[in-house]
Amino acid sequence: MTRPIPLQRGVSGGKIVGSSQYSWDDDSQMKDRTEKPDLNQTRSPHDQTNISLSNLINLSYNSPSKLSKSGVVENGFRSDSIINTGSSRSRKNLTMLILKFSLVLIVILALSGSLWWTISITTSSRGNIFRGHRRIQERLVSDLVEIGELSRGATRLKELEFCSPERENYVPCFNVSENIALSDSDGSSNDRQCGQESRQNCLVLPPKNYRVPLRWPTGKDVIWLANVRITAQQVLTSGSLTKRMMMLEEDQISFRSDSLMFDGIEDYSHQIAEMIGLSSESSFNQAGVRTVLDIGCGYGSFGAHLLSKQLLTMCVANYEDSGSQVQLTLERGLPAMVGSFNSKQLPYPAVSFDMVHCARCGVDWDKRDGIFLVEVDRLLRPGGYFVWTSPLNNLRGSLRKKENQEKWTLVRDFADKLCWTMLSQQDETIVWKKTSKKSGCVSRNSGSGPPICSKGNDVESPYYRPLKLCIGGTRSQRWIPIEERATWPSRDKPNSTELGIHGVHPEEFVEDILNWNLEVRNYWSLLSPLLFSDHPKRPGDEDPSPPYNMLRNVMDMNARFGGFNSALLEAGKSVWVMNVVPTSAPNYLPLIHDRGYVGVLHDWYGTLSP
Repeated sequence: MTRPIPLQRGVSGGKIVGSSQYSWDDDSQMKDRTEKPDLNQTRSPHDQTNISLSNLINLSYNSPSKLSKSGVVENGFRSDSIINTGSSRSRKNLTMLILKFSLVLIVILALSGSLWWTISITTSSRGNIFRGHRRIQERLVSDLVEIGELSRGATRLKELEFCSPERENYVPCFNVSENIALSDSDGSSNDRQCGQESRQNCLVLPPKNYRVPLRWPTGKDVIWLANVRITAQQVLTSGSLTKRMMMLEEDQISFRSDSLMFDGIEDYSHQIAEMIGLSSESSFNQAGVRTVLDIGCGYGSFGAHLLSKQLLTMCVANYEDSGSQVQLTLERGLPAMVGSFNSKQLPYPAVSFDMVHCARCGVDWDKRDGIFLVEVDRLLRPGGYFVWTSPLNNLRGSLRKKENQEKWTLVRDFADKLCWTMLSQQDETIVWKKTSKKSGCVSRNSGSGPPICSKGNDVESPYYRPLKLCIGGTRSQRWIPIEERATWPSRDKPNSTELGIHGVHPEEFVEDILNWNLEVRNYWSLLSPLLFSDHPKRPGDEDPSPPYNMLRNVMDMNARFGGFNSALLEAGKSVWVMNVVPTSAPNYLPLIHDRGYVGVLHDWYGTLSP
């Protein structure tokens, strides 16, 4: 009798179900499996993993054709393992598909963002790119010119010799002995004459016994006598109001403002403020006064006092062979330059100063049909002030003389023709206010006063052009009354409308400010060990408080917008800057003056600096 064979899962080494023979071993294995718990339930996950892997390996050797209808393969496993394996592969494929899709999406988004950024840069920054390219071109041309100059001089390069002692006080274009032969019949021997003067390539020696100036602000009031070309006798005989000085010691000069008529410069400036209608000289800034041109400034005492009131005063005086007003003023750390009213316009833009001051300055305002007053009118901003202090104005004294009375009458009448308003007269001082109107003045309409300059004669930034007997500056877009201008220091940051007058884009202006702020920090880190060698400081530390600041007079040879000047003041440096705009560079000198600074045009290649 045949024993029925139950359908059981086969194990390795057993017969396949359905075969004709049955081994006893198979039966015993089945018995053991029924008596013992399922080993798969007691195996560790690691063992189960190994079994699953081995089952997958065994399955890989079975072809699909060997599957029976009952779903049993040759080794006794059902097809469920194959189904699970296929499902796992499907999940893997789906995951890879999702990852690929995500990657493609990220690439598309990145390319779209890059394209949008490129388009925005192209449309919004096209002007910046053009301006940057233009600046690079200008800088390249300038560098090539300098390289050319150096290459031409390389063959002649040799050690320079020292100049003779006679050239210690020599100023190019203002050599009096040579100018006498070049001057016209009007006696302009002190005027700027750049003719056939001889040039010498030599190093100018400092004065004998020269000493380092005292630190600012001590050096403003006390200087070394050996540093300037002036004698004690000249000091004692100085008669000008602002030249009053006294000897502190044998080797020093101390400046003071005492005079026969005024208790001091402080009282004098206070008097001017009251004549304008202000409570004190501290109110000058609120009245729109920031920059002052002091003609024949003596030794700069008026400007030194106004400096404490946040006013910047430029001293202009004639060349002097000895006892130079400009030399002593610069030695005190105050702005000054050589210049005269004889025959040429000063190298400043029209409508650039808030006040012009003359205290016994030596200019004959009644001469040459009032052409010197016309130059003052050109320099003054609309609503600006002309302050004239002279013995000629003393009603109790000199005006009693017929000659002086005629001179005074000529000046007064011509001021009326310029549409100036005389605000007040006290003692020897008179204050006029320039009109804020371009036209509409009665004298101009009637033709009795100087005419409006033609377009060819109304140059905004003349470079030592002949004086013109016509009203200049009326064509300028910068014709803005001082009362309507921003006060200092807000004036240093012009708005977009004001920048547009000068053809400067706001982004370009901001970039210039940021660049110079960075440069000043770098400069100061390099200069600190030299400037404060006797007062050690680490780079980045705060500068020592006065009087340990020895850097005062600074010249920017290519000032552009005046960014270097602005960055120095913003960094808290006690300096003033002579902003020089080369005649070969774009002329932004009017912008520099409108920001509340001072500067001049100069031809570095044509003439030496005065």
